[in-house]
Amino acid sequence: MARTLDEVHRDVRQAVTGRAGTLWEVALRLHADPEYAFAEHRAAALLTGELERAGFAVERQIAGMPTAFAARSGRGRPAVALLLEYDALPGLGHACGHNLIAAAGLGAALALHDVLDGTAGCVTAVGTPAEEGGGGKAVEVEAGVFDDVDAALMFHPGVHDWRWAPLTAQAQYTVAFHGRAAHPTGNPTEGVDALASLIELFNVVAVLGRRLPEASHVQGIVTHGGTATNIVPEYAEGRFGLRAATTAALEELAGRLREAAEGVARATGTRTEVEQATVRYDHFRDSAVLSGRFAGHLSRSGLTLTEPAPGVYLGSSDIGNVSTRVPAIHPFVAIMGENGSDHTPAFAAAAASGRAREVLIAAAQALACTAADVLLRPGLREQAWAGHRAAGAAGG
Repeated sequence: MARTLDEVHRDVRQAVTGRAGTLWEVALRLHADPEYAFAEHRAAALLTGELERAGFAVERQIAGMPTAFAARSGRGRPAVALLLEYDALPGLGHACGHNLIAAAGLGAALALHDVLDGTAGCVTAVGTPAEEGGGGKAVEVEAGVFDDVDAALMFHPGVHDWRWAPLTAQAQYTVAFHGRAAHPTGNPTEGVDALASLIELFNVVAVLGRRLPEASHVQGIVTHGGTATNIVPEYAEGRFGLRAATTAALEELAGRLREAAEGVARATGTRTEVEQATVRYDHFRDSAVLSGRFAGHLSRSGLTLTEPAPGVYLGSSDIGNVSTRVPAIHPFVAIMGENGSDHTPAFAAAAASGRAREVLIAAAQALACTAADVLLRPGLREQAWAGHRAAGAAGG
């Protein structure tokens, strides 16, 4: 006799509980051995080893990245992807809690494999390197990793209990100015000061910043300012980080930076080059119907998620790029109080705390139940895709 959906939910929750010790051990091993962007070799080996032993078909080094992977249970459609992050922050370790993201995604994938055994479609645990810098998910999106997926699911530990993440679009740009070297006392009139042009661009950007819309900002640093104090710099370079509430607003802001640099170059007699220096992170588009399912399942563990506070933005992530292709969720579940902050030593300690263990197991259960809903409820999939298409049409 076929199980009801409620029975599947019960069984996957029990399967996660049965693996709780193993999942926590994985989280602690990752926490104790932080690795960084595109070099998470031991983390990838640990996670793929667990998945392979359970019977998943593991494909390593996907999308041209040595530490990315896709581990599949079942095949075809419907299909759901569980996203595992495992990179850390240089100098801070797992101060963003990616050890918990990886272990929760692993736990959900293993539970679904135990209960559904590939009979309801395809469950894929996707290893996503370099979220903190490099954009592994963005690379995977462009490589087609999510082309045949109906939903992409993950959670993020934080200081808020929010259904979805208000994540902005962001990219970094390099701006270079080329002038002409000269001795400041020997032949000063022959010099064209590239550094002075870069400094003037900072002044223009400061004025521009006063008129930017909510969530938009530009932050820059000087990366090359000359070679000697007695030589007029012929070359200067800065790097500017841009953020905006939407990807379209980010592109507009990048255009304004380019226009400002070109205007300064014309005024100072220099030549400028403006180049995108990093992978662009798109803004996150929440699948409201799926994040609602996740919140409902999580509430069974006594954790209540609310809507984000109005006007609050919490950085950027390459999950935004995934959310442009498929319905996606990225809820926040608190592992420390709202007076705290991630990317701090205190948050790194919280990611190995008793509270983190409770959140890990609860999140893994809620992810597994939400994935089961996607696989077993055609109407829910249709709702999720309809919402996704509507958000894309609206640019939201």
